[in-house]
Amino acid sequence: MSLTVSNIIKSFGRYPALADVSLKAEPGEFLALLGPSGSGKTTLLRVISGLETPESGSVTFEGQDFLALTARERRIGMVFQHYALFRHMTVARNIAFGLTVRPAKDRPSKAEIADRVAKLLALVQLDGLGGRYPAQLSGGQRQRVALARALAIEPRLLLLDEPFGALDAKVRKELRYWLRKVHDETGVTTIFVTHDQEEAMDLADRVVVLKKGQIEQIGTPEDLDAAPASSFVFDFLGDANRLPCNAEGRTASFAGFAAPVANTPSSDGPATAWFRPHETLLDVAGEGLPVTVADILTKGGIVRCECRTAEGDLLEADYARGALPAGVTIGAAARLRPRSVFIFDAAEA
Repeated sequence: MSLTVSNIIKSFGRYPALADVSLKAEPGEFLALLGPSGSGKTTLLRVISGLETPESGSVTFEGQDFLALTARERRIGMVFQHYALFRHMTVARNIAFGLTVRPAKDRPSKAEIADRVAKLLALVQLDGLGGRYPAQLSGGQRQRVALARALAIEPRLLLLDEPFGALDAKVRKELRYWLRKVHDETGVTTIFVTHDQEEAMDLADRVVVLKKGQIEQIGTPEDLDAAPASSFVFDFLGDANRLPCNAEGRTASFAGFAAPVANTPSSDGPATAWFRPHETLLDVAGEGLPVTVADILTKGGIVRCECRTAEGDLLEADYARGALPAGVTIGAAARLRPRSVFIFDAAEA
């Protein structure tokens, strides 16, 4: 019952959009495809949906060769960034569209369609709005209609391509939790494309990180956070500091201080230490790299200290509001050190 993508290669002219990509989505899983622009995530989604044909490789679902089927035969629900709703149709008619255009022998009765539309309106929390037109809805409501329309055909797979990209940050966050709830209630296998790290880590059971048409890492959000496979994954998933160091086993040595290494470096010697702002300590005395506190920014319950080294490099340290060490003020000289670091192969940088 799983979706299996094997050795997919897809190019556009000389540009390799997908280079030997393989992955598996388990039944009922919520899988996020995450990466920067040009990483291949939308191309992969389009190959699965039947909107693009790869040069080689295979896509199977429930043991069936998807590449031998048309997009319509695959029975996939698609939700796009810009809704793609019919402006001249009511909300109810938009949701019912995929059912009403079926051949007569496969089309549910009018009563069955009306019942399914009513249930979907309730599921997406739009009860009583079936008679409105898309122009009378907010952006968030339109995206809910688009999802209801995709679910109306009872898809075997649900594919979402940056579905919240056109919405503001507050609405995106609200819809994020709502989408996960809908997924859990329907149980349909879902593949979600996004470039938003927080969105992917909050929503997905597993995250597929892509870079230049190749998969860098697949894992649960917890796996990616605790054991990033490369400096690209570490850097892409959140704010990152880095410093030159000397690696020896599981210890990174700096000028006058050292820090434990959270992963296992492939070799000893000169390396780059990567660490998060929330794993960074500041003090006006003691061990650490000499820095100057350039700015102190407050966002919600977090205070971020932006520090500059003697060479002008920027390093950041995060503290809970009210927990900033004594003496750490704008313009102050301080010492900065990481609690722990990651070290990756130089070729991964």
